[in-house]
Amino acid sequence: MEVLGGCYEQILFGFSIQPAENWEVAPDFTHHAHSASLSAVAVNERYVVTGSKDETIQIYDMKKKVEHGALVHHNGTVTCLEFYGNGHLLSGAEDGLICIWNTKKWECLKSIKAHKGHVTSLSIHPSGKLALSVGTDGTLRTWNLVEGRSAFIKNIKQNAHLVKWSPSGEIYVVAIANKIDIYDLETASISGTIATEKRISSIKFITDSILAIAGDEEFIRLFDCKSQKCLCEFKAHENRIKALYNFKMEGLHILVTASSDGYIKAWNLDIDKIENAPSLLCEVNTKARLTCLAVWLKKDFETEQIPNEATPSSSHVHEAEQLSLKKKKTCWTDSNKPSEGDGQKATLKRKSGNMQKKKKLQRLK
Repeated sequence: MEVLGGCYEQILFGFSIQPAENWEVAPDFTHHAHSASLSAVAVNERYVVTGSKDETIQIYDMKKKVEHGALVHHNGTVTCLEFYGNGHLLSGAEDGLICIWNTKKWECLKSIKAHKGHVTSLSIHPSGKLALSVGTDGTLRTWNLVEGRSAFIKNIKQNAHLVKWSPSGEIYVVAIANKIDIYDLETASISGTIATEKRISSIKFITDSILAIAGDEEFIRLFDCKSQKCLCEFKAHENRIKALYNFKMEGLHILVTASSDGYIKAWNLDIDKIENAPSLLCEVNTKARLTCLAVWLKKDFETEQIPNEATPSSSHVHEAEQLSLKKKKTCWTDSNKPSEGDGQKATLKRKSGNMQKKKKLQRLK
């Protein structure tokens, strides 16, 4: 597995971790990825993509360890990136656009003017048929990805900065400053609220009912989404925590954390004894101001991320649209359909005109 960390210093770090060898960490590569600080990173089975304040999305082929090119479409900081499987990528930016990308040919299938302000966060439903987005226009928006159009707009009257589906897709959470509203998919209404003292910086579902929350402080808290009670609190870093990432591997629930103190750490969560602080598996000091985090998982061992078999059935989607979604396969809109964006042509900008001369990622010394 490869732990990836982006930072203010415009660098993407890669660290190889060997779970079978006592979680030994080895520096793998360091890459001057952008001309401005990194703001987002996402992974699928083959690629890593990074977004930046330089308005570009850089692509890396992790199997070949080479740069693959850059996507140049957004006019503003790329704020969020999320893959769905190995075929699609969604990107959101401060220009208010959400772009749907085909990751086979790296073509922009659809460019949607999603928010009047910035797009601050997006999340794809496990079925791949819906997505949620929040922005600085005070709205929470639901998107029909089958049709490539808006399905529902909710005025939450505040600027949310994070949104996330649960693994089953039955609930979703929206973070506004230092609170998290928990929404039920069936009713599209708030079923509970979690409040913290500090502004929330990252959220991850450990299970369908356990939510990990990090903020502008050194602590991580695990909450029960049903009761909104704090199940566990532990000090993870010496400075504010910037990003969380989690996955299951060979029966273990792994939580990876990144902080402004420069450290990336991996923790083992015991779900049966969730009230106990997790055990530290490994850590590495990047000596950089980290901003974003992801883990690229090789298929050498059993891993599990977010399941993709849920079916949306929300009042966010009208009854006729629910029928449409049930009938159709998860086949996202293609480039033959008109764009709702500003008409820009997206380009895949190669680092080298010769495909045989792709620049390899520089190994750390």
